[in-house]
Amino acid sequence: MATTLSINPYTDEELQSYKNHTKKEVSEIIDKADKRFYNWRETSFSERKKLMLAAASELKKNKQEYAKTMTLEMGKPITQAIAEVEKCAWVCEYYAENAEKHLENERVKTDAHKSYVSYEPLGVVLAIMPWNYPFWQVFRFAAPALMAGNIGILKHASNVFGSALNIEKVFKRAGFPENCFTTLLVGSDAVEEIIENEKVKAVTLTGSGPAGSSVASIAGKNIKKSVLELGGNNALVIMKDCEMDKTIETCVQARFQNTGQSCIAGKRLIIDASISEEFVEKMLVKVRELKSGDPMDEETYVGTMARADLAKDLEKQVNDSIKAGAKLEIGGKRQGAYFEPTILTNVNEGMSVFKEETFGPVLSVTTFKTVEEAVALSNNSKFGLGVSIFTKNIEEAEKLAFQFDEGAVFINELVKSDPRLPFGGIKQSGYGRELSDDGIKEFVNRKTVYINT
Repeated sequence: MATTLSINPYTDEELQSYKNHTKKEVSEIIDKADKRFYNWRETSFSERKKLMLAAASELKKNKQEYAKTMTLEMGKPITQAIAEVEKCAWVCEYYAENAEKHLENERVKTDAHKSYVSYEPLGVVLAIMPWNYPFWQVFRFAAPALMAGNIGILKHASNVFGSALNIEKVFKRAGFPENCFTTLLVGSDAVEEIIENEKVKAVTLTGSGPAGSSVASIAGKNIKKSVLELGGNNALVIMKDCEMDKTIETCVQARFQNTGQSCIAGKRLIIDASISEEFVEKMLVKVRELKSGDPMDEETYVGTMARADLAKDLEKQVNDSIKAGAKLEIGGKRQGAYFEPTILTNVNEGMSVFKEETFGPVLSVTTFKTVEEAVALSNNSKFGLGVSIFTKNIEEAEKLAFQFDEGAVFINELVKSDPRLPFGGIKQSGYGRELSDDGIKEFVNRKTVYINT
C-alpha cells in the first residue's frame, strides 16, 4: 500500500506517515457519499444552518490545534495560520445565514400561470485543493457546497494530509451526517479516475495552470461542470499621488504575508517613476523589519516556504532576472526551504520575475511615466486574477477599473477574498467564481419550472 510522508519544511523532520486510500477504498467512499446525497438534499436550510454554525464554533474553539498542524506541515507563520482558521469560521457563518436567501426560487414573469427558476444541488462534488491555504481554500468551497445540499469529497495536496483530515474532523465534530464531507488520501495520479466516476457530478480545483488544464480536460471529456481558480501575477499600481506610508504598509503585507505563497499576492510593483526612488527606499526599511524564522514563533512574519524545491524554483527566477539586468535591493538568498524577503528593481517586461508567477517572497519593481503605460504593464500578463491601484484620486481610479483585464480591482487595498464578494479570475487565472451568491450557484442545477393552469 502506498504511503505519503509529511515533512516539516522548517526542521526537515518527518511529521507523519499516511496510508493512501486504495482504488477500492476510493470507490467505496464515493459510493457512500453518493448514497448520503439523497438524504442530505432533503434536509432543510434551517437544519444545515444549525450544523454549519456548529462547524464555525468548532473552528473557533480549536483554532490553535488546526493552526498548529498547518504551520508544521507547510511553514505558515502560526499567527497567520490562526487567522486563516478564523476566516474559515466566517465563511461558515456567512453561508449559514445567507444560503437560503441565495438559493430561493426566482420568480420570472412570463405568459405562464407561474414560472420560476429553482436552484437544486448536483450531488457529489470533488474539490482538488492546494497547500498554501490548507483550510481556507477548502472551506470557501465546502461551506456553500454543503449548504446548497451537495456532498464534498476532498483531494488535498499531499504535503497537508493532516490538515485535510482535520477539515473532515471539523464537520464530524460539528455533527454533520457521515459521508457529507470526506477526505481522500490519494496522489494526483488518482484524480482522472475519480472525475470519471459517474457518481462524481462536478469538480473544483485551486492550483497551478497545468493542473487546471488537465482537470478541465478530463471534466470536459466527461461533460462535467468544473471551476478553476489558478495562478495570478497581480500588479500593485502606484500612482504619484498615493498616500505613500500607508501604501507601503499595504504593499508589504500584500507581497510578504503567507511568505508570498498566494495566488492573489501583489507580485509586480508598477510605480510612477517620479516617486519610485523614495518609495523603494522607505519600503526597504519596512521589509528589513519583517521577522523571519521559526513559523511556530508568534513574532515570525516570514516563515519557510512549503518545500525546498519551491524555494529553488524561486531562486532561479531571481537569478535569471538579475542576469538580465534587474537590480537586487534586498534578499535573494536561499537556505533549504527558506528564501529571504527579496526586492528587485529595474525590472522590465522580458524578465522572469515579471512574466512568470513568483510564488514566494519576491517583489519586482517596474516604473511607468503615464497612466496608459501603467495599465498596459499591468495587463501584460497571461494571468488575470486581480490588481490593486493606489491613489488619492478615487474617482479617476474607479474610471480606470474597466481597463484592467482582471477578475477583481481593489483601490487602495490589497486583493483579498471576502465571503460577500465573488472571487475568481479570467485568462489563465481560470474561470467560474467562488464565494457570495455567485459561488454557491456554481454547483447547482438552475431548473426552469413553467406552470399553466
